[in-house]
Amino acid sequence: MAVTADLDKLLDKAYENTDLKGLCDAPVAAIAGVSDADAEALNKAFGIKTIGDMGHNKYFRAAEAIVNLAEAGTTRR
Repeated sequence: MAVTADLDKLLDKAYENTDLKGLCDAPVAAIAGVSDADAEALNKAFGIKTIGDMGHNKYFRAAEAIVNLAEAGTTRR
């Protein structure tokens, strides 16, 4: 079963028609609201250059996991 998603609101206009694999290789500034200065700061702080780098970053993944667990009502041992 094919799954589709409308990501246009999440992306800068120039990347709206880019396929998912292409988006993984796109610079983080392709995400709407991420400026070139933000992208440079992410690169300097975490070595993040692409959307794929951001998605695989252990710090971003840890933060997402913590938020998801908190929202699910999970308690910490």
